[in-house]
Amino acid sequence: MPASSPRVPPRGLVERLRAAGCVFAEDEARLLAEEAGSPEELERLAALREAGRPLEHVLGWVEFCGHRVLLDPGVFVPRRRTELLARQAAAVLSGGDTVVDLCCGAGAVGVALTASIDRLRLFSVDIDPHAVHTARRNLTPHTVFEGDLFDALPHDLRGRVQLVVANAPYVPTAAIALMPVEARRFEARVALDGGPDGLDVQRRIAAGAPAWLAPHGRLLVETSSAQAPRTAAIMRAEGFEPRTVTSSRLDATVVLGSLRG
Repeated sequence: MPASSPRVPPRGLVERLRAAGCVFAEDEARLLAEEAGSPEELERLAALREAGRPLEHVLGWVEFCGHRVLLDPGVFVPRRRTELLARQAAAVLSGGDTVVDLCCGAGAVGVALTASIDRLRLFSVDIDPHAVHTARRNLTPHTVFEGDLFDALPHDLRGRVQLVVANAPYVPTAAIALMPVEARRFEARVALDGGPDGLDVQRRIAAGAPAWLAPHGRLLVETSSAQAPRTAAIMRAEGFEPRTVTSSRLDATVVLGSLRG
């Protein structure tokens, strides 16, 4: 049976989206048309997008590392740059390893890792109940925990984790006002605000990670290029040997710390 052809957006939808400020109006119109099951549904989705709601929230999913990750309204939208975090994590993991994903959001990093690493034991944590609900839709539900960083994890994991990976919030509080309107209006503040210098949550993760990591375990954190030297210094002070990895294509920076001793 031949594959169905992509739906053609109705005349005028591209112009409506472009007028609403959508830079990639043609692509967005096509995605909305393909997602909608009826003209009435398409009109509802188009109206949400025109009102400024992120496209990913309107569609109910986002593509990440080649996988479709379900996304609920209000939950932090996984960025393309975070694919560097997922790929660097996959590069240091082996089959059967245990990994903890802190500040997991919708669970995009976990989706990518479980798809690429055989028998991975993944434990994901987020403090936002809406993010936890979404992550449980994308991952094995009983492995996603709601709470504050390591406090949410089963205690028997202490000393047995090969990798802690985190896309913790790293936007300085004062810089939140400079972010795109979509993020400020429609994403949870707790997923964005990293404190006065953007590194408060990273400090807490680096301080807590050694107690949970196995000998020679690793900590991998997304950060910005400007903050990377301070992120590395935070890790070094907590007993890690840090290494910074960047991707110009993704405009992404991560710091990988290997536990010394």
